[in-house]
Amino acid sequence: MTDDVLIKSRPARDVAAPPKATGAKAAVGQDRNLAVGYLRAFITVLVLAHHSVIAYIAGLPKPSKDFTKPPFTWGAFPIQDPHTSPLPGLLTGFNETFFMSLMFLISGLFVWDSLKRKGAGGFVRDRLVRLGLPFAFAAAFLAPLAYYPAYRVTGADPSFAAYWRAWTSLPGWIAGPAWFIWVLLAFGCLAAGLYALAPRWGDGLSRLSASANTRPFAFFAKLLAISAAAYVPLVLIFGASQWLQFGPFAIQASRILHYAVYFIAGIGVGAVGLNTSLLAPDGMLQRHWRRWAIAAPIVFILTTALVIADYVTKGGEQPGWEIANGLAYVACCATTSFAFMAVFVRFARKRSVIWDSLAANAYGMYLIHYVFVTWIQFALLRSDLPALSKCVLVFASVLALSWGSVALLRRIPVVARVL
Repeated sequence: MTDDVLIKSRPARDVAAPPKATGAKAAVGQDRNLAVGYLRAFITVLVLAHHSVIAYIAGLPKPSKDFTKPPFTWGAFPIQDPHTSPLPGLLTGFNETFFMSLMFLISGLFVWDSLKRKGAGGFVRDRLVRLGLPFAFAAAFLAPLAYYPAYRVTGADPSFAAYWRAWTSLPGWIAGPAWFIWVLLAFGCLAAGLYALAPRWGDGLSRLSASANTRPFAFFAKLLAISAAAYVPLVLIFGASQWLQFGPFAIQASRILHYAVYFIAGIGVGAVGLNTSLLAPDGMLQRHWRRWAIAAPIVFILTTALVIADYVTKGGEQPGWEIANGLAYVACCATTSFAFMAVFVRFARKRSVIWDSLAANAYGMYLIHYVFVTWIQFALLRSDLPALSKCVLVFASVLALSWGSVALLRRIPVVARVL
């Protein structure tokens, strides 16, 4: 299995071991591919759910009535529905603690194998096609289309020409959820550059995760300590919510190094080998899946309690509270990530037609879903449906439309080579 599972999802028949492979070795390869591919697909569905419900979170900061003037709250919350509920905030808060970090870890799993097969130059060329081109398309076309409803709710001139003038007068070119794609491309290029200078650096990195099969908690502790060292200083400098942006390239300032740590951790696990390291089908991580599954919600509840205590006591930006919240975030992120990995390695052992299709189309779904999200939320603004009913309706519609659209698009050979 190559890094292509993270970027270009293969047809269902290629997810398992080759047809000629037999015996235990083939079965292990099949299980391993299924667990990683299905976990990636599941996180993609979480992303769709996350964006489907953000319009219904209570207490959102209000954007400026002028689309071109700060605060540009519409960049994160394009539509704010008057019908709200506390449950969407709970879901998005839970997702925020781990899901993009885990995506970076998964994305790193096959990097080392790909670098060794393709070399630094071939790897970068491949990433430019499979990440660079989709990001450019998403930033140039999909993002303006997705944010048009946010412009419409301001009551400004609804003509496309007026919208385009407003869009091009903004201080930055907002790319929406596609930020993940350019950051992944940048991390991959840095890994390739390092490979060109030191071709064995991944082998050295693998020693940090060599014992993760038998001692997953030790690897967890290393990841927790390193990610805390990467995250806490930046959150003290930038705060937890500030974004850095240059043109269409944006990233949450405090999480730059945190995401890099998870990406590198994925490279280390992949360099050892998926069947012999942290995600081994017979490893200790999946054997203790119950412990991780119990620990994750407990840590999340404690993290949420700390955030509430900070708000109630008006801790604000005091360093002590920011350090405590930062440590709670990295602990919750690592615990929840390990819980989901353990559950999927333990239970994703049998093929499913639905999961195969979802895994095959997940990348494209991530790429295009935001257009459906904002337009459907915009269409429901005048509806008197309760917030939770709108959440379910938006999510179901976005999932079906994204999934179906990408499945059809991937029948075009040139599109299938990228998505």
